[in-house]
Amino acid sequence: MCGRTACSLAADNLRRACAYRDRRGQHRQPEWVRGERYQPSYNKGPQSSGPVLLSRRHLHQDADSSERVLMDMRWGLVPSWFKQDNPSKLQFNTSNCRSDTMLSKSSYKGALLKGKRCVVLADGFYEWQQQSGGKQPYFIYFPQTKDAMDKETEGDEEWKGWRLLTMAGIFDCWKPPGEGEMLYTYTIITVDASKDVSFIHHRMPAILDGDEAIRKWLDFAEVPTQEAVKLIQPTENIVFHPVSTFVNNIRNNTPECVAPIELGAKKEVKATPSNKVMLGWLKSSQESSPQKKENDLPKWTSQFIHTPSPKKTSADVLQQWLGKQGQPAVKKHKA
Repeated sequence: MCGRTACSLAADNLRRACAYRDRRGQHRQPEWVRGERYQPSYNKGPQSSGPVLLSRRHLHQDADSSERVLMDMRWGLVPSWFKQDNPSKLQFNTSNCRSDTMLSKSSYKGALLKGKRCVVLADGFYEWQQQSGGKQPYFIYFPQTKDAMDKETEGDEEWKGWRLLTMAGIFDCWKPPGEGEMLYTYTIITVDASKDVSFIHHRMPAILDGDEAIRKWLDFAEVPTQEAVKLIQPTENIVFHPVSTFVNNIRNNTPECVAPIELGAKKEVKATPSNKVMLGWLKSSQESSPQKKENDLPKWTSQFIHTPSPKKTSADVLQQWLGKQGQPAVKKHKA
């Protein structure tokens, strides 16, 4: 499943991070539609709004269907056929849509067959692992390249920042009875979890890995539904790390939500050699961390860590990226 996400890039950087090539091979950036409504957040939940990609043809019938636009939509699909005067009266949860029932449930089938496919954008998503002492949250995202994070370009140059997680979604537009503005909403398609993350939860979002997959999912005029749904499957190309239960409260919306913690230590975020860069601008002063014991989990690195739990991480890159978003990064101290 997918019950919480983070998407913290500013609107202009989000647009640059979604650069693509159209049908003619021309390098483009998607234009914002109602971009002023977009609000970055480290802790987005259902009923909040978030950024999605969709084909421009959904909004302009004469547009090339390979062209993309960015739109801020509400999370939790309201079917166009819903007859009530208030979308909050919808009696069922539509924040996630199971892949095995999306072509049979009336909430999704009509929109999907009409080609209303979108890509939900996020830095990553949160998932909670059930444990005897409660639930342990994890942050899950695409692997990040450390070298590419060392320098972020400006203007129209190629984006070198955070690689956004691209999740397959379905959207619809609902018009209230009488006068009122069209409401655009979306749902995230979910599949059985891949092997690497199944220890956290048995479901995960359907992730579109690479621009070709994104192109096929969005270009509804060229790629029919029957072909597009073949893209809906689990992916192994993701990494993750445990985070503090600070993220459990939807009102908490700071980089602390995505900051890595060490399992076995206290759940609050501590200053360690590996997360000091990230936490340097959360707290004005940090104490040096104690020496690790031999049996402690290994330090976070930008490489994948293959341990029983967590299995994969590229948290150092995340820390570096977060350091660029706020105050100057604090220099690391040797352990």
